[in-house]
Amino acid sequence: MSASLQSSAISSANSRLSLRDRFSGGSSSDSDVFRSISFSSNLNNLSLKSLQIPKQAHSSRISAVVRVENNLSPMEIDTSLSPRVNSVKPSKTVAITDHATALIQSGVPVIKLTVGEPDFDTPAPIAEAGINAIREGYTRYTPNAGTLEIRTAICRKLQEENGVTYTPDQILVSNGAKQAIFQAILAVCSPGDEVIIPAPYWVSYPEMARLADAKPVILPTLISENFLLDPKLLESKITEKSRLLILCSPSNPSGSVYPKHILEEIAKIVEKHPRLLVLSDEIYEHIIYAPATHTCFASLPGMWERTLTINGFSKAFAMTGWRLGYLAGPKHFVAACNKIQSQFTSGASSISQKAGLAALGLGYAGGEAVATMVKAFRERRDFLVKSFRELDGVKISEPQGAFYLFLDFSSFYGAEAKGFGIIKDSDTLCRYLLDEAQVALVPGDAFGDDNCIRISYAAALSTIQAAVERIKKAMIPLRPAVPA
Repeated sequence: MSASLQSSAISSANSRLSLRDRFSGGSSSDSDVFRSISFSSNLNNLSLKSLQIPKQAHSSRISAVVRVENNLSPMEIDTSLSPRVNSVKPSKTVAITDHATALIQSGVPVIKLTVGEPDFDTPAPIAEAGINAIREGYTRYTPNAGTLEIRTAICRKLQEENGVTYTPDQILVSNGAKQAIFQAILAVCSPGDEVIIPAPYWVSYPEMARLADAKPVILPTLISENFLLDPKLLESKITEKSRLLILCSPSNPSGSVYPKHILEEIAKIVEKHPRLLVLSDEIYEHIIYAPATHTCFASLPGMWERTLTINGFSKAFAMTGWRLGYLAGPKHFVAACNKIQSQFTSGASSISQKAGLAALGLGYAGGEAVATMVKAFRERRDFLVKSFRELDGVKISEPQGAFYLFLDFSSFYGAEAKGFGIIKDSDTLCRYLLDEAQVALVPGDAFGDDNCIRISYAAALSTIQAAVERIKKAMIPLRPAVPA
């Protein structure tokens, strides 16, 4: 219908609008979801050709029907979504955090230990650099890959702290490390490729692989082995379709740190498969507790050419809202990621880049500012580990880095909570603790290990102490259903 005809029809009609929503009741149903908007009017000489769209027996198929009621044919509008989007799960971490925030805003005193966001302010020299950038009018676009100034500083950091050499054209600065990871997966994976991901994993890795039309291949790890990937298992799972291995050390969600000797074993396996690349997520490298040490995977023999290193400023420098991360790797791969970014978001914030430059100028591993935060994180970790070791039925792998504790509560599964029901899995346990203890945690199934729940200790020690007291009180009525 032309715009003029539509306008005339609307202005001359006494329209009655009715909206009907009928939902299919679950993603596994073959039913469609219909939204019908019905107009009743005395329209003359108006005809619409029916647009016929075959009904798809697909869980995510959505059809909308717009109908003019004057003996006219209906017009169907295809509002279906891409299968790529429909294959992706929303972030459970974000969903639970948003739910907890809504409860707090409604007056419920919920303690949130869900999100991985340091509770510290951005260090003053970094914040001041951002403020000065605004005052000095440094508010325009920068080169897509980032300013030469910050890319040069990143190269210097990687050389001095990680023992790897890059040039500025082998660095891509992005709007957060998350964007850098996604662009790297998009750049190297083709439809049908396999992305190998040790579990537990950061919630976004498998979903990013699916968005790239690749297949996530999940390799389980054991809490008794500190959630570290067994090189022999890795070797047995590599196929001709294996394109990318994702490693995260220190790890989100477990806090595990890969010792150099295990990474060297993994590197020898990778070396046997020319098509296999490694994405090394090192965003938590500075949040590490002695005697553990960080090893940059690209620094291992033969791995520089095979590794895409991801890092950023949000975790160690308490710069989550500044949205600044980067990718380092061989020029061929970085150029491909740069091309994607040029059509996606373009370059990172000019102001954030000035702040990031200041962060890199704080000294080795972030200097005193980062060391102070790490000291506080360690104190919180020690309190949590001691507290939960006192709780029968809980298994613990002591974190060596990051600010997460991944606890095995599976011995409580099958227990019945009065007024709540059966604790079936990590999801129901977290819902029980939210209801009974008013503490928000993230179920382990979001990270690929349903035996566990994740606690973020990126919160004040007093807050963590209050949360532990509530959790312990809530667990008293429960008894481990299975011997620990």
